[in-house]
This record gives sequence, C-alpha cells and structure tokens, in this order.
Amino acid sequence: MLASVPVVRTLVDTPLGAMTAVASDEALLLLEFDTRRALSELKQVERDFGTIESGSNSVLDLVKQQLGDYFAGRLANFKVPAFQHGSGFEEKVWDALKHIPAGQTRSYGDIADLIGQPDKSREVGRANGANKISIIVPCHRVIGSDGSLVGYGGGLWRKKWLLDHERQYAWAAF
Repeated sequence: MLASVPVVRTLVDTPLGAMTAVASDEALLLLEFDTRRALSELKQVERDFGTIESGSNSVLDLVKQQLGDYFAGRLANFKVPAFQHGSGFEEKVWDALKHIPAGQTRSYGDIADLIGQPDKSREVGRANGANKISIIVPCHRVIGSDGSLVGYGGGLWRKKWLLDHERQYAWAAF
C-alpha cells in the first residue's frame, strides 16, 4: 500500500457521463462512473488513504488527457500509473485485464485459465467486479462464456458502448 499521501478527487466529463477520479501524486487510485458505487468506493479509498480533497494533480491531469484521447479514438493503451490493493488473486486478475487488447474480449473462464486457475471463473467475476479503475483497467472487456454482456458496475449500456467504441479503432496502432 502507498504511504500516507495527499489524495485529491476530480470529476472527468466523458461521453458516457461524469467519472470520479481519485489520485495521489504517485498513482490513480479510483476511476468510476459517478454513481452510488463510486461513492462507496470513495469511502474505502478514504479509509485507506485519509481525507480526500477536491483538486487536481499531475496524475489526474494525465487521466483527463488520456481519457479524452481514448474517447476521441486516438488512444487504446493507457500510460497512467495506477494502484489498487487487493488479495493476491484479485491483483492477478486486474493485471490480466490490462493485457486484453482494445477491440477484443475475454471470458471469465479465459482469465481464469490465463492466471493458472481454470476452476476459478466465478472468483474472476468477483475480482473483475472489485476493480476500482474503470476503462484503464479494462474490466469492460470481460464477457460471459457465451459472448453475452454481463456484469458491469457502470451499467451494461456503457459496457456495450465501450466495446463498440474500441472495435472501431482497434486495428490501428496506438
């Protein structure tokens, strides 16, 4: 876990609605659509890191710039330093998510196989749902084994939009 550091919060406007972003000067700690879920996750970040002030820093500036490029179709791979603390299993899942190329999807079973625990697809689903850094740690790229869109905290309509958006420019090298 990061040492006790100043943590700031800002809202980021996107075509899918506002997102709450929280970061220290070192790393992004939370990026969620501004919903009830984001509020409960904010409380968890505050428990872990102390009071969250409104404001900005270089990490949040980078998040805003790269999300803008992502939504404009100019960026597929984020270079934002991010930090999430979870169980060893959750961290393996979150790392695996970052390796799903834009424009592609994987099933929960695919991720379980990838991390060497093929019998843990349900646990992968829970870890995927516990991801606190939406879009940048692309939990939206995980789908049901039958190809169905399932389980997205930001709403399935956003998941569909994000996948459709990424398919439009996935062929280009970013």
